This record gives sequence, structure tokens and C-alpha cells, in this order.
Amino acid sequence: MLAKVLSGTNIGLDGVMITVEVDVAERGFPGFTIVGLPDKSVDEAKERVRAAIINTSFEMPDTRLTVNLAPADIHKIGSGFDLPIAVGILAAAGMIKKESLKNSLFLGELSLEGEVRRVPGVLPIALSAVSKKIERIFLPLGNVSEASLVEQIEIYPMKNMGELILHLNGEILIPPTPGIEFKQNMNYEDCYLFENIKGQETAKRACEIAAAGFHNLLLKGPPGTGKTLLSRAFSTILPPLEKDEILEITKIYSVAGLLKNSFYISSRPFRSPHHTTSRIGLVGGGSNPTPGEISLAHRGVLFLDEFSEFPRTVIESLRQPMEDGLITISRAQGSLTFPSRFLLLAASNPCPCGYLGHPKKSCRCLPGAILKYKKRLSGPLLDRIDLHIDVPPVEESDLISDSLSESSEIIRSRVVKARIKQKQRFKGLKIYTNSEMGPSEIKKFTRLDSVALELLKKAISRLSLSARSYFKTIKIAQTITDLSGKEVVGSEAVAEALQYRSHDD
Repeated sequence: MLAKVLSGTNIGLDGVMITVEVDVAERGFPGFTIVGLPDKSVDEAKERVRAAIINTSFEMPDTRLTVNLAPADIHKIGSGFDLPIAVGILAAAGMIKKESLKNSLFLGELSLEGEVRRVPGVLPIALSAVSKKIERIFLPLGNVSEASLVEQIEIYPMKNMGELILHLNGEILIPPTPGIEFKQNMNYEDCYLFENIKGQETAKRACEIAAAGFHNLLLKGPPGTGKTLLSRAFSTILPPLEKDEILEITKIYSVAGLLKNSFYISSRPFRSPHHTTSRIGLVGGGSNPTPGEISLAHRGVLFLDEFSEFPRTVIESLRQPMEDGLITISRAQGSLTFPSRFLLLAASNPCPCGYLGHPKKSCRCLPGAILKYKKRLSGPLLDRIDLHIDVPPVEESDLISDSLSESSEIIRSRVVKARIKQKQRFKGLKIYTNSEMGPSEIKKFTRLDSVALELLKKAISRLSLSARSYFKTIKIAQTITDLSGKEVVGSEAVAEALQYRSHDD
């Protein structure tokens, strides 16, 4: 007899529907075969399924079993096919009513005693199921909250396979899980707040502009000046996530298997990889490509401390993702594209010893060592960073002062107001912030007065601005204007934006 059960898998960040076809032959030697381009983890399902069926007090058919995972040209990976294979076997053997399987999707890993365990990548599959007009999805209890983010589909939680079989046969009723409300996580560590950072008002202003317009930021200065502290506090001034951003980020973390205790990402990601991270770890990849740090930082912050200590081949791989907001990974079996619209926040020393340009400590580096150190960061990469800030040592008066600086909450309120203006400006477009504008959007949305335009013309020749630097200056000036509440970009905004561009020491 033949039974068909619907399941799913992930290709990149997209869910794909897989039909599990199970044939229980009436004759033939006992055997269990899985076809349809299964991975080793799928092929091992045979033993898990066999033990789970027996330990759930059902009989394993003592005949030839053939399982086909269709379409057969898609490589099947993971243990999520355990449950649909087991359900298909029992349905083909007449132990489950076949009509109860219609318009339903099954997903889950089985233990040897029949317990249903959570699997990664459920959210993209659930979203794909909605687009295919599937009405019900049966999932492990550990995945239910994650799938509850998806509307217009009934979600049924399961503890074990026996409970599911009784439900399908109409002997007990498993109630569907109701949807959930999105809640923002705005709790921050007290040590990482802007009000606790002494001095560095220029750097704080640059952080505010970067957060408001989602601009890349490079902090450069001697050791101990507060670069890392400013960077750690940066997430406390970022605006809360929108609902579609939450789904977008949670899909990435679901596929990567990083939704452990939380069922969705409630705050903007802040990723801080060590400078020994490999290129694949940063941009993603592997034999079965998975998202890297730049994708895990999507719609959030990628903080690279000791920026110049990263291998050049690693940080040069950031060029295309910084420009396009996505990364395409090509392998022999095909190409996958992951989103990577991140804010690059980097901190670096000016030389190997760190004290080049320090007002009180002398640099111990040889000129050749300084030149070699600076060459680790290429011109094209630095040109893609919007804001370049020198972070000098903190003044003694600021350091011993008991007065608190402007709080993260006050700065965040201005950032949120600027983001609201940008949301209204780009309504109907697939961009959220000023940094994502292209030349056509700049021409359409940005209005400069005559004095600001004249100042830009002079800056092009005197500062030798590239075309990219020219447009980035305009985008930074637009963000400064949004923070001030004005509608037209003036010369003051352009002048401030110009001082944040890269310069030679």
C-alpha cells in the first residue's frame, strides 16, 4: 500500500515542500530503503524510525519498505524527516487514517522511545506552508513557539509519536497553539550605557548619527580611550525592531539552529566575532552553506574589535556585502543567497603599539611597521565606511567628574524620531534607512539648499572625494538633518558630514 505525507526542508533561507512517499509492499524480502537524494543523517532515520514505532507499541511492517523523498533532485539534509517517514509507514500499513493526513505538514526528529525532538529551520518551512495553502502543521513541542509567529496556519504541538497517532485516528484531541504577540527586549546591562561613558562627545555624536541612518562607523584611537565601551553601548541607542524585521532575522537564526531558549529574536543582533575568525565563519559557507556572522548581524550590528588584526583576506570579503546588503555563496551543487544588511562598527589602533599621535605617550613603532599596519586596511574598504572618528584620550576633568552624560534613553528617542521620518520617506520601497539609498533615491528624496550644494562642489575637488564618498556624504547629511527635525539639507549638515569622512594622517 502507498501513503503520502507532506514535510519540508530548507534551501538557504527558503522553505521547500517535500512529499514523503512510502510504499509497504505486500510481498518481498524485508528491507528498508530511502531514496530521493538523502544525506547520511536522513539515511540513519531508518533505525530511529524502526525503534520509535516499536517502542510506541505499534508493529513495524515485516516486509519491503521503500521511502521516496520527492522531488528527488533536491539534496535532503537533517533529522526532520523522521516523523513524516514514521507517519507514512503507519499510514501505508493501515494503522493511521490516510484522510487525516490531507493538507497537513509533519516535521520532527524521533528518539528511540518515540519522543519528538525539535529541529532547526522550522520558521521558513512554516512560512512556505502558508504560501502553499496548507492548513495544519504538526511540530515538536520545542518548535511550536517559533512557528507561532506565522499566522493563517494551525500549529499542533507534540510530545511523542503515540500522542500524534491517537490524534490522527480521532481518539484524543491535541488543541492547536494560539498565535503570540511580538514583544521588544529593551533591557540592557547597566555598565554599557552612554550616561556612564566619560567624555568622548564627538564619538557619541557619531554613534548617534550611525544609529539613526544605519551608517558604518570606524573608531580609531589609542588603547584605553573607550572605543570598545562605546561600541558595546551602541546597541542601547538602536531603535526597536519592526515586525517584518523580527521575522526576517528569526528566519536566519532558525536555519542556523541558534534559537535555543528564545523562540524569536526580540532585539537587534550584536555580533562580535574574534579577529581569528575565518572567512567562512564571517561570510558563511561550508559544504552545506550556512549563514555567517554578517548574516547573523542582519538588521543589527557587526562589531569588529581590533579591526586591523583581522586577516586581510577576511575583511576584504566584506566589500560586496557592505555594498549590496546580501552575500551569494556558490558551490558545486548550486548557489545560495543570504541577507547581510548589517551596520559595520569597527575599532582599531593607529599603529601596532597603539600610541601614534598620543599627546603624552610616544609611539615605539618604526615607520615601516606603521606603514605595513595601515596597509592591512585597503582604500576601497575604508571608502565603504561612512563615518571615521578619531577617539583621543579622555580629558582628566571629564574622567574625575561625577556628572553623568546624556543617557542612552534620550539619545535613542532622537534616533527613533529620525527613523520614523525615514520610514515615512521610503514608504512602499524595500529600504528602511538613509544608508540604503542609491543615486536614484538620493535624487528623488534629498533636497539640498544652494549653499550646501556649493559646499559639496568645493569638497569634491579639494578633498578628492570619490563618487561613493560624494553620495555617502549626502546620505550622512540627510541623517543629520533628520535628527535636527529639518526638511532641507543645509550647509551645516554637509559640513558636519564632511568631517566624518576618511582622511590621511
